Amino acid sequence: MPDMPLTPDELLTTTRSVRKRLDLTRPVPPDLVKECLEIALQAPSGGMRQGWHWIVVTDPAVRAQIGDFYRRSTESYLSNAAADPSRGAGTGSQVMARVSSSSAYLGQHMGQVPVQVIPCITVRSAWQAGESQAGLWGSLLPAAWSYMLACRARGLGTAWTTLHLQYETEIAGLLGLPDDVRQGALIPTAYYTGDTFRPAARRPLADVLHADRW
Repeated sequence: MPDMPLTPDELLTTTRSVRKRLDLTRPVPPDLVKECLEIALQAPSGGMRQGWHWIVVTDPAVRAQIGDFYRRSTESYLSNAAADPSRGAGTGSQVMARVSSSSAYLGQHMGQVPVQVIPCITVRSAWQAGESQAGLWGSLLPAAWSYMLACRARGLGTAWTTLHLQYETEIAGLLGLPDDVRQGALIPTAYYTGDTFRPAARRPLADVLHADRW
């Protein structure tokens, strides 16, 4: 499939979290996922260690098991969010309702998504109290985002999710991950329905920009 004719700005502003519009019935060619991952490997990593690993799950039984963990975590998260009035503060109620609805939908259907991609990274030693993890995750998350951008440019939809990490140990056991490999996200990957995406509403830059100091 040829790349979509998107400018860099269009690619960066229209790569959205796709949940309800994931096509659960259309297979995704493995070579297309690998092509996107090859691009992801060009992302920066701390000290050029490239300690990332990519678990690509297509086995229906394994996807279903991960989907069940994800569903349970999503239900717990949405229940807690509904009971906490501070969540989503500053965001319109209609927007939050749409987000909750789409999150619930993905929670129910994660196990049916054709491809689940789990970016992981090697942890070389135990974390000490007060030690920053920014360097570790900063060596993985740019690559994961590059994967999502590459997917968008090829007509695939993705979503950045971490709710499965409530069951990180169980999923690690399911996938046979070594003890020194940690999961960073769960990225459902599928073709999407509809035509395209548009930029999302965001807080004005003036509200979040701090020049020289807070």
